[in-house]
Amino acid sequence: MGMLKVEGVVHWSIPVNDLEEAEKFYQNVLGLGYKGRLGGSRMACVTAGTHSILLCERKDRVVRTPEQDNRLHHSFEVTPEMFDRACKLFHEHGIRLAEPIVYRERGVFPGLELCDPTWKPGMPTPTYEEIVGA
Repeated sequence: MGMLKVEGVVHWSIPVNDLEEAEKFYQNVLGLGYKGRLGGSRMACVTAGTHSILLCERKDRVVRTPEQDNRLHHSFEVTPEMFDRACKLFHEHGIRLAEPIVYRERGVFPGLELCDPTWKPGMPTPTYEEIVGA
């Protein structure tokens, strides 16, 4: 047991290069709720379920690969139907995946990092190309 007890998480923050672009992506593409800007700052709050996420614009633009950040990522839970829809939408809008979809035990999909809670071993594992072509 630690010396303190944390009751929960108030918010997570995601550093972004362009706040307006990030607001549009998280609202219009991912469908997260939008709470608004934090005062006159270059931060905005979006929500996924009961979780708050702060989009924090960097002072200086940073361009890094997933490998440089040791595979830093954020994961959102969606239904199997929404996973297929997301793959097609990303493909149609030219949103590049960090890596191909790889199926692991218990349904974790690296690259998109979407977790399908209904996935069971032995279920079909279509490729990204098969999903967007369907």
